[in-house]
Amino acid sequence: MSRVLQVSWCFVIALLFFATPALAADGPMIVLDPAIGAGLIMLGGGFGISKIGTAAVESMARQPEAAKDISGAMLLAAALIEGATFFALIVCILVIVL
Repeated sequence: MSRVLQVSWCFVIALLFFATPALAADGPMIVLDPAIGAGLIMLGGGFGISKIGTAAVESMARQPEAAKDISGAMLLAAALIEGATFFALIVCILVIVL
């Protein structure tokens, strides 16, 4: 695991650990759970699409004659990830609004 990803996970865990007592307080508050969820969804979708792009470019470099098939499969997989990410983001936004 890369160093940036390790630091990111440590930050997320620390944020959730320290946010729990603050969110348990009485009184008017802004609910941050859906916002954190939306941010994590965007990060996950971005990492997934970048992983697909990396694998597609590497495989195109190894087999240039199969570039059209690889790019078609890559676009389909990226569209599916983006659709699922968009759906999850809409759910998080609806939780914030409602």
